[in-house]
Amino acid sequence: MKNYRKELWFNTTSRREYINITPQVEACLQESGIKEGFVLCNAMHITASVFINDDESGLHHDFEVWLEKLAPEKPYSQYRHNGFEDNADAHLKRSVMGREVVVAVTGGKLDFGPWEQIFYGEFDGKRRKRLLVKIIGE
Repeated sequence: MKNYRKELWFNTTSRREYINITPQVEACLQESGIKEGFVLCNAMHITASVFINDDESGLHHDFEVWLEKLAPEKPYSQYRHNGFEDNADAHLKRSVMGREVVVAVTGGKLDFGPWEQIFYGEFDGKRRKRLLVKIIGE
C-alpha cells in the first residue's frame, strides 16, 4: 500500500470564495502514481470547507445566498463567539458545508459521478489558507 500527502495553499481575495480544486487534486493523483484507492481532501482551517458539487456559477451564487440566510455575517454582535474575531458566521457555514471529502480512485482517475467536482469553500478569507490532500492505495 502506497500513500501520498500534499498541502495545497490558497490566497483568497475576498471573505468568501468557492475554488474548484479538481485540477490540483488530479495532479496530486498523477504525482502519487496510485491507480486504485482513495483520495481524502480536507480543509486545515475551521472556517473553510471542502465539498463536492457542480461547477456552475448560478449554483455558487445560490450557496452564497442560502448560507448568508442561515448564518449572516453581520451584525457581528449577534454572535457570542465574536469579540477578538468577527468570524462566527464562517464557523457555522463550514459546519453546514463540511470539512472534507473522500473520492474513490479507479484506474488512476477520480471516480466521479456526472458533473461532480471538488471545491474549497472559504468563509473567512483574505489570508493564506491550506488544504490537505492524502491519497492511499496501490
